[in-house]
Amino acid sequence: MDAATLNPAAIHFSARPDLAAAIDAWRTWLTAERRASRHTADAYARDFAAFLGFLTTHIGAEPSLASLRDLKASDFRSYLAHRANDGLSRASMARAMSTLRNAFRFLDRAGHVHNPAVGTIKTARLPKSVPKALTADDALAAVREASALQEEPWMASRDTALLLLLYGCGLRLGEALGLTCGVLSTLGGRAGDTLRVVGKGNKERIVPVLPIVRDALVDYRAQCPFAGEEEAPLFVGARGKQLNPGVVQRQMRRLRALLGLADSATPHALRHSFATHLLAKGGDLRTIQELLGHASLSTTQRYTAVDLGGLSRVYDAAHPRARVAK
Repeated sequence: MDAATLNPAAIHFSARPDLAAAIDAWRTWLTAERRASRHTADAYARDFAAFLGFLTTHIGAEPSLASLRDLKASDFRSYLAHRANDGLSRASMARAMSTLRNAFRFLDRAGHVHNPAVGTIKTARLPKSVPKALTADDALAAVREASALQEEPWMASRDTALLLLLYGCGLRLGEALGLTCGVLSTLGGRAGDTLRVVGKGNKERIVPVLPIVRDALVDYRAQCPFAGEEEAPLFVGARGKQLNPGVVQRQMRRLRALLGLADSATPHALRHSFATHLLAKGGDLRTIQELLGHASLSTTQRYTAVDLGGLSRVYDAAHPRARVAK
C-alpha cells in the first residue's frame, strides 16, 4: 500500500489501511494547515516511515491505529535505541521524536489515537547552534569572485546578483529563488527600493534593497536571454527554468576552494553574515528580526552570541577603563 500522496514515489509507509488513511490526513494537514514547506513535510514523513518500519519488526505485523494506541513508553525507547544503533545523530534523534509527538498530537485531536506515553519520552537537550557568519571581507570577496566561475556573461551577472541579494537583504536561498520577475517593478517605486518576500509559513515581509543590489538585479535581467514576464522566475538556469538551489550550493563550494573559506561558507551563511554585520554596526534586534522574517525574537538573539567577540574588541579599543584594567 502507499500512503505517500504528497510525494508518492519517494516514501513508503508500512501500515494497515486505517493508519495509512490517517497518515494521509496528517500530511495534508502539515502542508495545508501548518503551512510546512515541502522539505519539512517530507522530512517528517521519512521519520514517521522509519518509525512504522521499526514497529513492523517490533510487533511482528504492519501497525494499525490500534497498534499505536497500545504502545508503551518502553516501545518508544526501543525505537530510539534502534535509531541510535543505526548511528543517528543527537539532532536527528531529537527531530525523530519531534515528528512522533507532532503526528500523535494530530491523531489524538482527530480522534484516532490517544496515547500519552509518547509525551513522557525525553531526548537530550541540544546545545543552541550559533550561526556561522563570514567576515565582511570574505562575504564581499565571495560576491566579487562569483562571476569569475561562469563562462556565460549573463550567468556571471546572475550569480553576482543572487549572492548580493542574500548578503545585502538577508534572504534565505529558497526565498530568493522563489522571487518572480514582477518584483523588479517595485524597485524605485514610491516606497523606495523594496522587495516583498514570502518566507516560512507563507508569511510576507518587506525588505529594503540597497542600490548596489538593485543595480545588480537590473543588470542581470537585462543580460538574461530568457523572457521575463511578471510571473516568470527571476533567477533561471541554463534552460530558462527556475534556478536549482543545488547549482548555487555548488558554486559556493567552488568559491570556498578558490578563496580558502571554511566549509561553513554556504549560501545560508551570507544571510547570517547580513544579520551579524548589521548587529555589529549598531542595528537593533527587533529591526533585524523583521528583516530576517523570524517569528520569535529568541531566534534572532543567537546573533548576539556570534558578535560577542567583535563587541569585546570594540570595548577594549574604545572604553577608557579597558586599558587601565589591563
